Amino acid sequence: MNREMVIVLDFGGQYNQLVARRVRECNVYCEIYSYKTDIEKIKAMNPKGIILTGGPNSCYEPDSPTYTDELFKLGIPVLGLCYGAQLMSHVLGGKVERADVREYGKTEVFIDKTASKVFEGVSPKTICWMSHFDYISKVAPGFEITAHTADCPVAAAENEAEKLYAIQFHPEVLHTAEGTKMINNFVKKVCQCAGDWKMDAFVENTIKDIRAKVGDGRVLLALSGGVDSSVAAGLLSRAIGKQLTCVFVDHGLLRKDEGDEVENIFGPNGQFDLNFIRVNAQQRYYDKLAGVTEPEAKRKIIGEEFIRIFEEEAKKIGAVDFLAQGTIYPDVVESGLGGESAVIKSHHNVGGLPDFVDFKEIIEPLRDLFKDEVRKAGLELGLPESLVFRQPFPGPGLGIRIIGEVNAEKVRIVQDADFIYRDEVDKAAAAYKKEHGENPKWLPNQYFAALTNMRSVGVMGDERTYDYAVALRAVNTIDFMTAEAAEIPFAVLQSVMSRIINEVRGVNRVFYDLTSKPPGTIEFE
Repeated sequence: MNREMVIVLDFGGQYNQLVARRVRECNVYCEIYSYKTDIEKIKAMNPKGIILTGGPNSCYEPDSPTYTDELFKLGIPVLGLCYGAQLMSHVLGGKVERADVREYGKTEVFIDKTASKVFEGVSPKTICWMSHFDYISKVAPGFEITAHTADCPVAAAENEAEKLYAIQFHPEVLHTAEGTKMINNFVKKVCQCAGDWKMDAFVENTIKDIRAKVGDGRVLLALSGGVDSSVAAGLLSRAIGKQLTCVFVDHGLLRKDEGDEVENIFGPNGQFDLNFIRVNAQQRYYDKLAGVTEPEAKRKIIGEEFIRIFEEEAKKIGAVDFLAQGTIYPDVVESGLGGESAVIKSHHNVGGLPDFVDFKEIIEPLRDLFKDEVRKAGLELGLPESLVFRQPFPGPGLGIRIIGEVNAEKVRIVQDADFIYRDEVDKAAAAYKKEHGENPKWLPNQYFAALTNMRSVGVMGDERTYDYAVALRAVNTIDFMTAEAAEIPFAVLQSVMSRIINEVRGVNRVFYDLTSKPPGTIEFE
């Protein structure tokens, strides 16, 4: 499919996928590539624009990531962000050096050139997210300063004639109040993108591609019941019907009663034309996870068991030509396969399978989509909103919401605590909506309970206890790549705390996690 595209060149920035996500919000397709990508490959892709990410290095150091100055002479608009801005200035003859004052966090930025195409419609004083040790002390020839802060003389600069733009802060994060507007200005007003990246076309084209690829073959899908695998099931079911077999592995690490809910939706009495198999493998997982405390080790064990179970099920049902997975673009990037960033966390459904797996090929129909794009695709497929907007749930399940070793007792604790937490929040939100006609502003986009590895002394019924602490997490977010802690009313949190301590055996303390993302993650491990 021919489509206009913007390329993100990654220099090791922690926000690389967020940059791409913001571009896609403008209905412009965007992909992430390493700064090591050859310039001839970039030319061949014929992008409408190029964005350079941030990174942890100093561009003036001899071994730091860099790029040929030819990139800035292609006639293709280039936007450099943070390290990308510094690198652009350094390569083109400006000066970058260590700042006397580091800027980190929300910072007031003063726009000096309100007529700049990038800053069109942006307030003369705006709040932006800074994160840098170095700064541009002298702009490159042909550039003019377009924004500054109290401590940073070059918060932004541009060479309008050459369509080169350098921004020291991070417009891609939600903490930058008008960042989305800036990126939209770049892709629409500078790059002249029309914005033809739409979900209806994606669904239609993907169904055609699946039919052409599968032919009369049989497909086995790993179905977790989460949004990603469910939308993948919907796409595949629409394309090939009963040629699809969905295997739901109940690993014992699901939310309370969730296994039965998944079966009700996708099983024989559900709405989908497919074959459904449920595998109850709880004890198998508990045995494998016994004594394991390191997060990555737990993830890998859970992922490997998925593969082994799929092999076993494939042998039971006969020849299977394809393995389908609900891999999405953040999975690819976070696993170190998109761009240059370090591995944040491994994903069991990324990177292919061992050579001895009994499948010809893998189908990943959602591999190019971000989470909210997956939801849009689900709605296009006619999936129920309750399923499409289900709270995200990680592939390793409660295995990464239990700090330390996983066992049946800890799973019981976190399942019960999580159920109470979600129940109380949902009841409070419903009561507010009944009274005011709308959801409360504090209603989180995601909220769950996790079990810490901390045990402490408590008193219950005049008796000493030595039990676990439960941590409550709730965040407000648009894209699940940046997030702020939700301000759930204290009265609601008190009700949650009281119920958990009274109803969940083995818990005597309840904490509320106030950490934003970044610097934290939404999940605990």
